[in-house]
Amino acid sequence: MSNDAADPGTAEMPHDPDWEVTVAQADALRKCDGVSLFLDVRTPAELETAAIDGATAVPMSDIPEVVERLAEHQQGKVVVFCHHGGRSLRVTQFLRQQGFTDAWSMAGGIDAWSRIVDSAVPRY
Repeated sequence: MSNDAADPGTAEMPHDPDWEVTVAQADALRKCDGVSLFLDVRTPAELETAAIDGATAVPMSDIPEVVERLAEHQQGKVVVFCHHGGRSLRVTQFLRQQGFTDAWSMAGGIDAWSRIVDSAVPRY
């Protein structure tokens, strides 16, 4: 994890290791097929602005209704993200309560992903 205070545009967001992974960790897990589900919980309007290739999009408000359809990922690592990380923390908590014991929120959300991992993803 980079904590380069001289360049805040590339520094990782602080994160809670009990609930969150950094964007660098999420990227590394994706590259080695270590993520069963990369879950984008932003709204459809946000998806039109920016998206991460390969992510599954389910708005946060729809998660309770579709959690059974996500059950195939219950035993795998699930990384949840939103714009900055607030919604994804709530969804991560909900998923863990539903038995997704390896669910994690991506600290800093798609905004941090754009700044640190893939600048081609637009910021908003």
